[in-house]
This record gives sequence, C-alpha cells and structure tokens, in this order.
Amino acid sequence: AIILVHWLLTVWGCMNHILPASYAWGNFSVLAVGIWAIVQRDSLDAIAMFLTGLLLTVLTDIIHISLFYPAHDHLGDTTRFSVGMAIFSLLLKPLACYLVYRMYRERGGE
Repeated sequence: AIILVHWLLTVWGCMNHILPASYAWGNFSVLAVGIWAIVQRDSLDAIAMFLTGLLLTVLTDIIHISLFYPAHDHLGDTTRFSVGMAIFSLLLKPLACYLVYRMYRERGGE
C-alpha cells in the first residue's frame, strides 16, 4: 500500500513538468527498491535501503518543491494539482518511513 500510494502521488506530481526529471528519477528509483523489499521478504538489506531511500527523498523533495515552486499568482489548475500532490506525497513520507521502520524491526533489524 505504501508503494502504491507513493507511486500514484509521484505520477500525479510529475504531470505538469513543473518539477524537474530528477524528482521523478529519485522517487521512482526508491519505489523500485521498495518493490525489491516486498519481493525478498527475508532480506534485511532491501528494507534498510528502502528506508534510507525514503529518508533521502524527504530531503530532496523539500529541495525540489522549494526551488521549483512557481512564483506566479495565476497558476493553472493542473499546476496546482501537480504541486499539491507532490506536497501531499512529501507529507505522507514520514508516516511511510515509520511503517517501513517497523517492518525493518520485524525482520530483525536493530
């Protein structure tokens, strides 16, 4: 569910080309590591890399949104929706990090 929600929000965040390609590459690559963590349920490395990637994308998302947020007063509906979904994804990432950390602890991480 974590991967599906973040995938959908990332796709919606990339709809309007306001955010650069590095936003999409960073988020989709972390989601690919998340799929690896789901497939290999006994791998502690996979879940640790997914958690680290999520934590790093929190920082990079803040940088991307703050640098590329449009400064115009009259934004189109698509632009507002796209940036809003990117912000919503950023707001949900701490919850996702907590849930992934719990999975990490369940798999035997310290």
